Amino acid sequence: MKVVKSIFVVFLLLCTTIGFSQKNTGRIVSDFNTNWQFKLGDYPEALASSFNSSDWRKLQLPHDWSIEGEFSSKHPTKASQGALPAGKGWYRKTFSLPSQWTDKSILIEFDGVFKNSEVWINGHFLGKRPNGYISFSYDLSKYLNFGKQSNIIAVKVDNDAQPNSRWYTGSGIYRNVRLVVQNKLHVAQWGTYITTPKVSQDKASVHFQTTINNELPISKQIKVVTTIVDANRVPQTKATSIQTIKANSVLEYQQNLVLKQPRLWSVNSPYLYKVVTQVYNQSRLVDNYETPLGVRYFNFDAEKGFSLNGVPTKILGVCLHHDNGALGAVENKHAVKRKLRLLKNMGANAIRMAHNPPSLELLQLCDEMGFIVQDEAFDVWKKKKVANDYHKDWDAWHKKDLEDFIKRDRNHPSIMMWSIGNEIREQFDSTGISITKELAQIVKSLDTTRPVTSALTENVPEKNFIYQSKALDLLGFNYKHSDYKDFPNRFKGQKIIASESVSAIATRGHYDQPSDVLKAWPVAYNQPFDGNKDFTASAYDQTYAYWGATHEATWKTIKKQDFMSGLFVWTGFDYLGEPDPYTYPARSSYFGIIDLAGLPKDVYYMYQSEWTTQPVLHIFPHWNWQQGQEVDIWAYYNQADEVELFLNGKSMGKKSKQEDDLHVFWRLQFEPGVLKAVSRKNGKVVLEKEIHTAGKAATLELISDKKVIKKDGYDLTYITVSAKDMDGNLVPDANHLIQFEISGGGKIVGVDNGYQANLDSFKASSCTLYNGKCIVIVQSNTKKETIKLTASSEKGIQTSAIEIKVE
Repeated sequence: MKVVKSIFVVFLLLCTTIGFSQKNTGRIVSDFNTNWQFKLGDYPEALASSFNSSDWRKLQLPHDWSIEGEFSSKHPTKASQGALPAGKGWYRKTFSLPSQWTDKSILIEFDGVFKNSEVWINGHFLGKRPNGYISFSYDLSKYLNFGKQSNIIAVKVDNDAQPNSRWYTGSGIYRNVRLVVQNKLHVAQWGTYITTPKVSQDKASVHFQTTINNELPISKQIKVVTTIVDANRVPQTKATSIQTIKANSVLEYQQNLVLKQPRLWSVNSPYLYKVVTQVYNQSRLVDNYETPLGVRYFNFDAEKGFSLNGVPTKILGVCLHHDNGALGAVENKHAVKRKLRLLKNMGANAIRMAHNPPSLELLQLCDEMGFIVQDEAFDVWKKKKVANDYHKDWDAWHKKDLEDFIKRDRNHPSIMMWSIGNEIREQFDSTGISITKELAQIVKSLDTTRPVTSALTENVPEKNFIYQSKALDLLGFNYKHSDYKDFPNRFKGQKIIASESVSAIATRGHYDQPSDVLKAWPVAYNQPFDGNKDFTASAYDQTYAYWGATHEATWKTIKKQDFMSGLFVWTGFDYLGEPDPYTYPARSSYFGIIDLAGLPKDVYYMYQSEWTTQPVLHIFPHWNWQQGQEVDIWAYYNQADEVELFLNGKSMGKKSKQEDDLHVFWRLQFEPGVLKAVSRKNGKVVLEKEIHTAGKAATLELISDKKVIKKDGYDLTYITVSAKDMDGNLVPDANHLIQFEISGGGKIVGVDNGYQANLDSFKASSCTLYNGKCIVIVQSNTKKETIKLTASSEKGIQTSAIEIKVE
C-alpha cells in the first residue's frame, strides 16, 4: 500500500505541468529539478542502479558546484575563469512512474550542463554532450520501469580539463531539467517553425511548418488544428489539415493562416500571440503544443541602419555573459528578469548573447519585455583560444550544435540576428572562407528570416577572410570606433553593426582624481600599467582597456552615424572571470555598466540620459573627502538647458553641454556640507538632486525589490543593504561586516558587494559592505511563511530587519 501511494504521489507531481493540462492535452511537461543527489568527484560505478548513494548530498537543480567553492589562485581555472574550482561531479535521481504510462513516449530535456555530460538511465547509456551551453534531450521510453519498480538516472559532468574558457563557466546541471510525457503520436521536439512573410497594419500572413512523429507500428490518419490565440487566449484564426502519417515515421507539413489587424511586437509594446497545435487521432486529442508568435518586420539598411515595423530604430544594446553573479551559472528566471528590468530602465533595447547559446528563460523574457536579440552560437571554431576550449569538439559536434541551437530558438520574435562566431581566429587565414560559408548555409537551411552575422575584429577587408566569404548578411565589428566613419567606403553596400564596443572599466563608488585624465590600462598588450593598489578602477568614465574606449567616446560616434544599425556595449553587467586589467585576487570583470551585485555604476545614468525620454539628473561622486582636496563633480542630465551647482547654498556656476558633450563638470575644493544640483529648461526647474557629507554609520537600510514572493522554491528577492548615518545619508566609505539571520519561508542563496577583488564566499551568511552597500539574495524555501531577514553589525550601528510576504 505504501508503494502504491508513493507512485501516486510521484504521478501527481509529474502532472504539475508547465503551460499544459494533463487531462485534455495528451502531453505532460514536468519540472524534473527536485530530489537529486550530488557528489563532487568521479564515481563511474554510480551509473549502476544498485549503487549506494545514501551519503550523497540532496539538492534541487539548477546547480553550480563551482560557485560554492573557495577562491584560490591555485585553481586551474585561474582568475580569468573566476578563480573557483571546477573538476568532476555526479548527479543521481530516483523516481517512479505509473503503470498507465507504459505506452507513452517519455523524454528528459536538459537546458544546459557544463560540460561533457554523460547520461544513463537504469544503467543504459543514453549519450554524451560536450557543449556546456547547448540544450539536448534523450528518449527514455524503452529503458524505463513502471509501477512498483523505480528508475535511476545518473549524470556525469566533467569540467576537469582546464582552462576551457576565457570567462567563468560554472560546473554542473546549471539550467533546468524537464520530463516530457507524450503519446506515441506527437509534435517533435522543436517541431514547429513560424514565419510571417508579409506584415502590415491590416493583416499578417503566417506560415506554419510542423514536424510530427509517429512512433506507432501502424500508419495513422490524423487531423491537425492550428489556432492563433491572442494574449488573453482568445482564438483569432485557425487552419485544419487532414494528414496521413506512416508507421514509425516523421511527417513534415505546412499551413498558412492570415491574422487580421495584428498587434505588432516592438521594443515598447512586445505583444505576444501563441500558436496552438492540436493533433487528433480520429476524434481523440493526442497532443497539444504551443509556440510563441510575435508579429513584426524589420530591416537592416546599408545607409539608414535598422528599422523595426518600418520605424527607424537604433539598436541600443549590451552584451551579457550567462552567469547570474552570486548565484554563479545557476539559471533562475527571477534573477534574469531583474537584470533585464535594470537594463530596460536604463534605456537598452537589445541584448547580445555572449558568446554562447543562452537559457530559454532569457529568451522568453526578451520576448516578453521587448529586447532585440543577437543570438550567438560560438566563441571558437577549429582554432583554439585556450587549451581545452570548444576547438577540441568542433569537428564532431559543430554541425549538430548549430542545428539544435537554431531549431530551439528560431520561434522567438526577439531574435533578429544569428551570430555564428565571436572574434574568430579564422578571420586571419583562408579557412575562414570555407567555414563561414558552411555555417551560414546551416543556419539558412533552418531559418531564412534573419541575417547571419559574426563579430569581427579585423576591419581591413583584404585581411579578413570571414568577410571575404561573402556569406555574412550583416557585418559586426568589435571596437575601433574611430574607424566607423570609413566603413561606407571600405565595405560598400554592406549593413553594419557595432557587435561589441567600449570595454571601459570601473568599480562602483570609487573615484580617481582628476577625472579628465583618460587612462588606457594597459596601453598595449602585455604592457605594465600603474593600477590602483586596491584593485579598483575609477567610476568616472576615464579608464578603458587598450582595445576599447570610454562609454562617451563610443556612443558619440554611433549616435552620429545613421548607417550604423546600433551597438552592443561590453558589458551590461560585470561578470565572473576576466578581471582585466588585473589578475588575482581580482576575480570578476570591471566592464559592466552595472556591477556584479546588480548595483548601477554612475555611467548607467549617462545611458539613461541618452537612451530614455525620462528626465535625468545624476551628480557624483559622494561628498566625503579631505578638507581642501580638489574634487571633480560630474552631472549627467537631459531635458534641460543647464545645470547649476551649489555648495552649502553658494552657487558654483551654471554649466551647459557644448556640442556633443554628454556631461558637465565642476572642479571644487572640498568642504563638508551639501552639494545641490538644479537642472533647468527655459529657466524652469526640471530636477533637483542633493548629496550630503555623511557622518558615521548609525543604521542599516534594507530595501527589497519585491514585497511578496511565491513559495515555489524558485522565486527570489534581492535586498539591498545600505549603511546610513543618523540623518539618513548614505555612508560612501562604509566597509562594515554585516551578519544576516533569516527565518520563515526563505533562505539566503547569495551575498555580494560588487567589489571585483572580494574573496569572501558568495554563499556566506554575512557580507562586508563595499562603498556603503551590499546585497542579499533570498529564495523561497517552499514554506508559506513570512520571511524575516535581520541585518546586524558592530556596536553603534542599529540592527535592522525586513519582512517579505510569501504566497
